[in-house]
Amino acid sequence: MGEEWGFLGSVTLIGLFVFLIYRILVLAERQRDSFTRIYGYALASVLFLHFFINIGMTIGIMPVIGIPLPFISYGGSSLWAFTIFLFIFIRLDLERWH
Repeated sequence: MGEEWGFLGSVTLIGLFVFLIYRILVLAERQRDSFTRIYGYALASVLFLHFFINIGMTIGIMPVIGIPLPFISYGGSSLWAFTIFLFIFIRLDLERWH
């Protein structure tokens, strides 16, 4: 991403990930059901760990272990897994309104 879009693209991508994780944490905090709250925290944790480890591997401060960047790195199974993980949380969040 940094190669293609430069510094501004990288900062924008990091900002979007921070916003996504923040929004998931806010939604998780609003849940009445403890399962949905824990699921939201787990989703935010997995996204943050993948994000942190991938960025760390890219800049050379973490060992290279092959963790993809969620929603960005090439690989169909990773994209499907993260999308399903996020959409399940969105569906569970809809239960809050009923």
